[in-house]
Amino acid sequence: MANHKSAKKRIRQTIRRADVNGARRSSVRTAIKAVESAIAAGDKPAAEAALKAAEPTMMRGAQLGVFHKNTVARKVSRLSAGIKALA
Repeated sequence: MANHKSAKKRIRQTIRRADVNGARRSSVRTAIKAVESAIAAGDKPAAEAALKAAEPTMMRGAQLGVFHKNTVARKVSRLSAGIKALA
């Protein structure tokens, strides 16, 4: 257990950051699922709209270090390819 004041503060910060990162990760995953379900349904306009809404959330997660930037880029690329294949 932490004995120093700075270590106790660090524990508080870590818990808070884990909560924020978990919420952000969850919102990104939800956004991705919305795009994937629209692609699975074959609804191209809805899939494009969902991707347009999801992409900033995904990029923000990469920018803040919740996801690796290449992971987000790969997911955006694959979702775009899935939408393009609907045509």
